[in-house]
Amino acid sequence: MNNNNSNYSSLMLKLLICADIVLFICAFVLSVTEPVLDKSEQGFIFTTTFFVLTMLLSCLGLGLYKSKLRETFFGVLRRLLLASAITFILIVIFEQLIENPYLDDDFLIRACALSFLFTSVFRYFLFKFNILGFARRNVLVLGNGQRALIIEKRMRREVDRKGFNLVGFVHMPGDLKSEINPDHIITIETNLLDYVVKNQVHEIVVATDERRENLPVDSLFACKLRGVKVTEILDFIEKETGQIAVNLIYPSWIIYSEGFHSSNDLRNTFDWLFNACLAVILFILTWPFMLLAVIAIKLEDGFNAPVLYWQKRVGLHGKEFSIAKFRSMTTDAEKDGAKWSTASDSRITAVGRFIRKYRIDELPQIYNVLCNDMGFVGPRPEQPEFVNDLKNKLPYYSERHNVKSGITGWAQLKYPYGENEVDALEKLKFDLYYIKHRSFLLDLLILIQTAEVVLFGKGR
Repeated sequence: MNNNNSNYSSLMLKLLICADIVLFICAFVLSVTEPVLDKSEQGFIFTTTFFVLTMLLSCLGLGLYKSKLRETFFGVLRRLLLASAITFILIVIFEQLIENPYLDDDFLIRACALSFLFTSVFRYFLFKFNILGFARRNVLVLGNGQRALIIEKRMRREVDRKGFNLVGFVHMPGDLKSEINPDHIITIETNLLDYVVKNQVHEIVVATDERRENLPVDSLFACKLRGVKVTEILDFIEKETGQIAVNLIYPSWIIYSEGFHSSNDLRNTFDWLFNACLAVILFILTWPFMLLAVIAIKLEDGFNAPVLYWQKRVGLHGKEFSIAKFRSMTTDAEKDGAKWSTASDSRITAVGRFIRKYRIDELPQIYNVLCNDMGFVGPRPEQPEFVNDLKNKLPYYSERHNVKSGITGWAQLKYPYGENEVDALEKLKFDLYYIKHRSFLLDLLILIQTAEVVLFGKGR
């Protein structure tokens, strides 16, 4: 065993991407005709590269490279078909912008069709023979108390364990009583190292309730020397779920943990320029949809009904600002004060339900982005009434306000609209993960994946 065993999930993803690249190249080459071959070799190489990169970006934007994609085979086929169609459209647009287009539409249709066919067949075999499940690492949890119970509850489904096999939970002195299934609890009769070697354990997760004088430090050190990865439960949950377990956080973990860096002036200036440019582009692309939303709201509620809804929200450093949204609720929705919105909320209008599903109601926040009150990516700003209450009930809730609020974010991708304090806690776990790992690349990934939510109407 060696440390590479803990990177199987990443390895599988890289292999999948490499396989797709080979299939895209094959599809492109097989689509070549003599007129194309007569053109320059450099042009052919450039166009091949551009085609492959565009296909990869389309697949990425449609979630085909997510490690926990919850889709049937036919759902994946739908995404592959849409990725091929998007690639065709993008390349056609690009070819119209240059003087001497290299490819004709018939060639592109063949290349995109073959790409869809090849990747569909490849995905079929992945599903049929469960190839994506190969070489999953074996994980042993040290502890069977309340901390370990979080793994049992949070990762109970097979989709939550795509990257590993859970060997079991080892009872440790000082563990509190929990509801872990007794069949999952392991008693090690020999020493820890012998058990790890015999059962080919690749990773040990330390999840004991009481560590002082109870951890087998010598055995853990011996396991680590044998190439077994030893992980703290907070880091394990963060890596596997993309969230931070707020109820397990202790101050020293935050102090010594990587991430949670503050922004400097250069980063803030770059962020605003990027967001402002993106806001202008988004407005140019979506103003027809905004116009249709205005007309629909007027037709449903009358000509004198307000189209926009302005609401106080809490943003960076706790500063309040007014957020702009297309009105999706009745005009008297908050006559009795601020309330959580629910899935079956009677205050939501018919038009409002539609524009919420496709995130059209959020488009007026382009104005807030240009005013520098918000960015495109960040924790969702909440109403002051909710913030004041949640700060007193949820630990580290105020940390959300250390970065600029966003129209979309990691929590919005991973969790639906919040309806209560329990949902607020779950979203806080994702928000803290984003704050810890915040980077331009992560922002770009969130923006790309947000396109999937919009295209497939996965909002609510």
